[in-house]
Amino acid sequence: MAKRPAGTGTPASTALTVAGIPFTLHPYEHDPSAPSYGLEAAEALGVEPERVFKTLLAATELSIVVGVVPVTGMLDLKALAAAVGAKRATMADPAVAERRTGYVVGGISPIGQKTHHVTVVDETAQLFETVFVSGGRRGLDLELTPADLLTATGAAYAPLAK
Repeated sequence: MAKRPAGTGTPASTALTVAGIPFTLHPYEHDPSAPSYGLEAAEALGVEPERVFKTLLAATELSIVVGVVPVTGMLDLKALAAAVGAKRATMADPAVAERRTGYVVGGISPIGQKTHHVTVVDETAQLFETVFVSGGRRGLDLELTPADLLTATGAAYAPLAK
């Protein structure tokens, strides 16, 4: 996979480059009125929506954690809590998510976050040769192998989508 087009560097692409993890950046024209950023990305990039994953932060009694699930589904908070050994999880406040990751909502990448978080990726990512996640801003996705996504984030797989 190619590295990155000029002028598209983000903390996510920088982290992957430094780690020597191959990836491809896919910029697209973002429509601020799109009802779903993830489904918009899938359509704009011409890929199956099941291959595009969204990054969501949740609060547990242990810490803030990250769940990465297909844009076609929803994050099962009970499953995420179980995956990280917590009793329960609730969606993190968007302002907290932005502050903790350094990214804006709708462009939060699981890679290159300002603060490292325990991360869990939905097990369906393993069904694909490559998957797409936010590249760190709206209108930019990263394509990489599911194994490289786990390496880059220190994540584990679990059934998280409902």
